Amino acid sequence: MLFRVYTEKKRGFDQAADRLAEQLRTLPGVQGLTGLRIINRYDLEGIDEDLFKRCLPTVFAQPQTDLVATRLEQALRMKGDEDLPPLDSPMLFAVAPLPGQFDQRADSAAQCVQLVGQGARPLVATATVYLLEGDLDAEQIKAVRNYLVNPVDSRVVGLEQPKTLAMPDEDPDSVPVLDGFRDLADPELEALIDKLDLAMDLPDVRFCQDHYRQEKRDPTLTELKVIDTYWSDHCRHTTFNTKLERIKADNPRARATLERYRAIREELGRQDRPECLMDMATIGAKYLQKRGILNDVDQSEEVNACTIRTKVDVDGQDQDWLFLFKNETHNHPTEIEPFGGAATCIGGAIRDPLSGRGYVYQAMRVSGAADPRQPLDQTLPGKLPQSRIVRQAADGYSSYGNQIGLATGQVREIYHPGYAAKRMEVGAVVAATPADHVIRRRPAPGDLIILVGGRTGRDGIGGATGASKSQNEESLERCGAEVQKGDAPEERKLQRLFRRPEAARLIERCNDFGAGGVAVAVGELADGLNVDLDRVPLKYKGLDGTEIAISESQERMAVALAAEDAPAFIDYAQQEDLEATVIAEVTEEPRLRMTWRSETIVDIPRSFLASNGAPHEADAQVAVPAPYHAPFEVQGSLDARMKALLADINVCSQQGLAEQFDSTIGAGTVLMPFGGARQLTPAQAMVAKLPVDGHTTTASAMAWGFNPWISSKDPYTGAYLAVVESLAKLVASGFSRSRAHLSLQEYYPKPGNDPRRWGLPVAGVLGALQAQLDLSVGAIGGKDSMSGSFEDLDVPPTLISFAVALGRAKDAVSPEFKAPNRQVYLLTPEYQEDGLLPDPESLRAVMDQVEALISQGLVDAAATPGYGCIAQSLMEMCLGNRIGLNLASNTAISALFRPAYGSFILETSGPEPLFIQDSGLHLQLLGRTREDYHLRCGSEDLDLAELEEIRARGLESIFPYRGQGDPVPTIGRTDREHSRPVTRRTKGTAKTARPKVVMPVFPGTNCEYDSAQAFRDAGAQVETVVIRNLNAEDVTESSRRLARAIRSSQILMLPGGFSGGDEPDGSAKLVASFLRSNQVADALQELLQDRDGLVLGVCNGFQALIKLGLVPYGKIVTGSPEDPTLTANTIGRHQSRLVHTRISSTRSPWLSACRVGDIHTMPISHGEGRFVAEPGLLRTLIDRGQVAAQYVDAQGHPSMDPLVNPNGSDMAVEAITSPDGRVLGKMGHTERSGPDLYLNVPGKRPQPLFQSGVDYFAA
Repeated sequence: MLFRVYTEKKRGFDQAADRLAEQLRTLPGVQGLTGLRIINRYDLEGIDEDLFKRCLPTVFAQPQTDLVATRLEQALRMKGDEDLPPLDSPMLFAVAPLPGQFDQRADSAAQCVQLVGQGARPLVATATVYLLEGDLDAEQIKAVRNYLVNPVDSRVVGLEQPKTLAMPDEDPDSVPVLDGFRDLADPELEALIDKLDLAMDLPDVRFCQDHYRQEKRDPTLTELKVIDTYWSDHCRHTTFNTKLERIKADNPRARATLERYRAIREELGRQDRPECLMDMATIGAKYLQKRGILNDVDQSEEVNACTIRTKVDVDGQDQDWLFLFKNETHNHPTEIEPFGGAATCIGGAIRDPLSGRGYVYQAMRVSGAADPRQPLDQTLPGKLPQSRIVRQAADGYSSYGNQIGLATGQVREIYHPGYAAKRMEVGAVVAATPADHVIRRRPAPGDLIILVGGRTGRDGIGGATGASKSQNEESLERCGAEVQKGDAPEERKLQRLFRRPEAARLIERCNDFGAGGVAVAVGELADGLNVDLDRVPLKYKGLDGTEIAISESQERMAVALAAEDAPAFIDYAQQEDLEATVIAEVTEEPRLRMTWRSETIVDIPRSFLASNGAPHEADAQVAVPAPYHAPFEVQGSLDARMKALLADINVCSQQGLAEQFDSTIGAGTVLMPFGGARQLTPAQAMVAKLPVDGHTTTASAMAWGFNPWISSKDPYTGAYLAVVESLAKLVASGFSRSRAHLSLQEYYPKPGNDPRRWGLPVAGVLGALQAQLDLSVGAIGGKDSMSGSFEDLDVPPTLISFAVALGRAKDAVSPEFKAPNRQVYLLTPEYQEDGLLPDPESLRAVMDQVEALISQGLVDAAATPGYGCIAQSLMEMCLGNRIGLNLASNTAISALFRPAYGSFILETSGPEPLFIQDSGLHLQLLGRTREDYHLRCGSEDLDLAELEEIRARGLESIFPYRGQGDPVPTIGRTDREHSRPVTRRTKGTAKTARPKVVMPVFPGTNCEYDSAQAFRDAGAQVETVVIRNLNAEDVTESSRRLARAIRSSQILMLPGGFSGGDEPDGSAKLVASFLRSNQVADALQELLQDRDGLVLGVCNGFQALIKLGLVPYGKIVTGSPEDPTLTANTIGRHQSRLVHTRISSTRSPWLSACRVGDIHTMPISHGEGRFVAEPGLLRTLIDRGQVAAQYVDAQGHPSMDPLVNPNGSDMAVEAITSPDGRVLGKMGHTERSGPDLYLNVPGKRPQPLFQSGVDYFAA
């Protein structure tokens, strides 16, 4: 039976519709749009009417926030509107994902219904119904539809109800043989390239012809597609491996480095290899290794990510670990479908170190766009508006990273008109694992290949080859199948599996399913393979052999292991709610064979695949560089120059963008993205502790460097300075150049056959090579993307340097000025004649000197200038703690606005002035910090508050982060002030030396490691129960397991995360659905009513508790419109930052070690944390002491200001309890605490929550 339901947010909760209407009114001619309604539509098949009715108020709607209907006519009248258009009006239409695209809302809805019914998972399809309001003509309606519907991932669908949701049971045709291929002439081959949309060029296809003539047969379609994927620029770096026959360097510096490069080739005995971009990009590390500088690099045939061998302190003991890092791009997918492209960028970046068995714990995002503030009517034909790209890409990347539980330590978007040609989307990650978890062996004949993770569909087919092509106006229409939608909860399960040592140690070799699908992921594991495509689990029927072979469906890993280990590995996977299937066997003969429906459709010699196609040759000419002038350069007073600088789009605040990324998950963040008491000074690097089980002092740092405006004038100098900038940021953050490594990201226009266009990347990699040699730091990895062109537009020559290093967490240094009346110095190297490039010897000395000063404890704050020169650095250093600066009387204003790469600004607190003897260094007293918030230079005394406002406004129309908010009353209830006298209980009736905590892990839970560690530190034992729901039997067994665990425990903890991706249209519905099942609900009731147990829910756990009624009622109840709830943040996006919370009541055992008025500083990270309650009920909760904590400012005053109260909660409520206090729900992540965390933000930490819960059961 098929059911349909419509839901819509009630007035007051429909801010998403208001925001979208506001965006649509910026479209040319659409000012007549007066309003917009958004109605969610769900179709369900495979359940009975009773289950459908049970799910209406729990899965699909919340009585407090949603209206619900089962017919469209009824849905349109839910808000009392009478003047409605007819159902066939163009003002009313529905939009749904393309068939085959992953739909997280539908998937989560199906899982929730399954958990409520404790049975099989139903079919669910979703759509969004839009009702436009106002006076719009046909063209204006068309403009709105075009804005709302991206043909790459969605389409307009009918309003009528389908007869079934089941996809047609197609019987795909057999894979054809391309008869006559061997005999085709060049014009016919070119026609075949166009017909099959191949990335190969004519020489490659001719090369294939020659091969199949030797094989004495024609290829199958699958073979040609597999070869095309293997040899794509994305997979095999075809452009970077192109032989450069003649290189002419008109740039003298590039010419000198080219000669040095050739001398190194001779020294290393590489003359027999062709000169190419790849050789130039990698030879620096090879040369430094020969000199003994990179001895810590882990050498292996398994090359998934840059890998370093290191010692890591774990609970005071040094252990052998592997440290991994990787950068990845998804430029093409993000350009055409921003949300999915950016989401799968970070998803793919995670899976590379994951395939090396590394647990990814921190990420960095560097992106590039044209100015998103440009009017929409300036959007190029065939392009999405820049504002839409930047917003949706940010939503996609942050959504995936936040769900999977990955701390994003830095987010920076670079704006340059060249990125209108194609978006730049770069993700860089760091990972680590104990060395003894990694057992590498070359797969032997008889070993098996297991596919573990998600199922395979048509999504992503052609992604590798699509990413290797330049764009044109038709790209949006023809690329629909190339972009995937990511399923972050599924990838989180893979992370959990690979973190288990017993599973990791079974793996001989591993690959992630990135570009190329089965063909590449499995095909690269061994020289000889028999792959049975019929065994590949599919999302739906109807895929043919070619589609199965090259589909890029996400969240899949290919694992090679011994045949006798396969059953154990499959069992471990199933314990983590993952499918694992043997799909291939390693063979002696070095051929890649694939069978489908018992027919061989691929049979290719390994040697042919490894040839990478026909040899490609090109000439390159490196042009004479043009002089560089900063885009913000103006003449005049300091005031005029500062205002021009801070209004520059690449200098203004990006806090509204960065704070939608979770920066503290993992409880390892050493430096917050923004520092100071006001959290406004951007950190120079991201720094985090390694993800150990226990505690560590070992931390990693990653920093980036790149200036597109310099690179556009001189790609050589731009690349050199990118390396300098990234390393200088590491040094300024307290890490050592001697322990640093690099990974480079190249992104250049399509070179074609133009030597000057080839000269752009040649200049870039030569500049980076020279920097590596000068600074003795090697690039041991990288990623190239050579398709940055759209018709006659090109991206700027882009080489981003990512620098990483390991050190001690407590040694990290942040850039915000710490106190007034301190000396500020500028330490600079000698510069070459252009004033841009530092003298290498002098630069090394400067970096070493800064390291020494920091290690001696003489530096309180440090920064290194970048794009905005010294002036930008000084302004940002003032922001965090609202400290002013008096510049020295001899300061030249013009010097503040000149590039100063490799220089350092240092704040010192010592009474003695700094003194440096090295004559090659320039140490200048730049000024002294001051208490009042002004910047003085000579006769000018600038109000920094006014300058701060200019900086804050720059991107606020795109990424808002501030708002207005009035103060609210302070709640402070002592035991005697409660309206109902209660006995404050700090000890329970059940006594045990070591209480047991049970913690369910749902699909999307991501705080279980942090929460378990917090409880173990407090003395508890912890049992995690993975909730499995691959089939009905798994659901039933999971209910039994959790019920048993609750009955044997004293505490139930619901950790944070994004269960079900916060879908369908609301948080924690999946958790609440499962906990309402009879077995679990009965065990929970017994825990609270009969055994005096405790329950804690943090963030997503709080959301589940309030949906169940456990807070504020202390029992599971049927929801009603009068109940309190947690709903979307008023700012309209995820919020991640540190907040202050004030204890309002201590009647809860969880807060027994606190006092009313205590203020704690802790992380928040959520999209739905706004506590809403009817005024009468809220008053009752306050009177009874059930409001446990409020959001406050640093002085303890609660407010509705979003910088204080990040979600807009009524009365600034952060935490509430049940009537007896034994159930506590809170949004702040108390578990994310520990020594040496958040060093750049002052505050009281930690909150003694977990210890109080454990002590409740102490004898």
